[in-house]
Amino acid sequence: MAKQSRRDFLKTASFIGISAAGLSTKTKAEEKFKLSEDRIGVLVDSTKCIGCRSCEWACKEEHNLPNMPLENYHNDRSVFEKERRPSDKALTVVNEFKVAKLNIDVKVQCMHCEDPACVSACIVHAFTKTPEGPVIWDTNKCIGCRYCMVACPFQIPVFEYSKAIAPNILKCDFCYTNRTSKGRLPACVEACPVEALTFGKRKDLVEVAHNRIKEKPDKYFDHVYGEHEVGGTSWLYLSPVDFKKIDFPVLDTEPAPGVTKEIQHGIFRYFVPPVALYALLGGIMWITKPDKEKKKGEV
Repeated sequence: MAKQSRRDFLKTASFIGISAAGLSTKTKAEEKFKLSEDRIGVLVDSTKCIGCRSCEWACKEEHNLPNMPLENYHNDRSVFEKERRPSDKALTVVNEFKVAKLNIDVKVQCMHCEDPACVSACIVHAFTKTPEGPVIWDTNKCIGCRYCMVACPFQIPVFEYSKAIAPNILKCDFCYTNRTSKGRLPACVEACPVEALTFGKRKDLVEVAHNRIKEKPDKYFDHVYGEHEVGGTSWLYLSPVDFKKIDFPVLDTEPAPGVTKEIQHGIFRYFVPPVALYALLGGIMWITKPDKEKKKGEV
C-alpha cells in the first residue's frame, strides 16, 4: 500500500513538473477571458456618502467575518482618524478626507479590473475574471505565492498572516457566489441608506456618471475614476475634488497585466525551475489535502 502511494505520488509529481515546464511558453498564447457586454459594475458617488459604514457591516455579515452591531458602525467615527485599507478582517472600508472644508467619505474595496493584474500574475490560475465582471479566487488552486498582492495596482489582495494553517488570500468578491451571480444586489449596495452606491451594467453606469457631471459641473470633479484607469474597472467613482486629493492612485490607461507578464517572462525565460517548483508544491498540497476539503472544492 505504501509503495503504491509513493508510486502514484511520483507519477503525479512528474506530470505536474512537465506541465509547469510548458507554462512559460503557453502564457503569451493564452486566450484572453471573454467579458459580457452586459457585465456588471457599481458607481460610487462620494458626494452622497455619509460615512455611516453600513456597507462595512453588510460585507462582514455576508462573508461571515467577525462583526459588531450595526449601531456601532453608525456611531463610531474615531476610525476616520487614520486612513485604513481592506484587510483579512474587513474586505471593504470607508475613509474620510477633509479637503477644502469638505468631509469626503470614500468606500474602498477590490476594483474588479477589466483586465486584472492579479489574474495575469497568478501562475496557477487561482484568480478568475468572470464574464459578468467579478474577479474571484479559488482557495483549492492557490499555492500562497502572493504574486497577486505584488501585482495589484490598487494594493487590495491580503494574506491571512495570522493563520499558520491553510491561510487564504482575501478580497472583495463582488458577492459573486450568493448574490450577483444570481441577480441579487451586492450586500454593500443593498445596505447603503443614501444610495451612494448604484449597481447595474457597467456601460450604463459610465453614462450615468457622465450625465451627473454634465448636469452638476459645480458639484463634481470632471473625471469618472475607473472608466479608463488600467484599462477600466468594474467599480467607478465620482468625487467633488481631484481624485489625487482623496488618495486615489494616478494610473495609466494601459492594463496592468502587461507589466506583470513582462516581469514574469523575464524571470522565467531562462530559468523554468521556480515555476515547476510552485506547480509541484501546489500538486503536493492537493494530493495531501483531506478528502473533505477536496470534496468541498468539487461542489
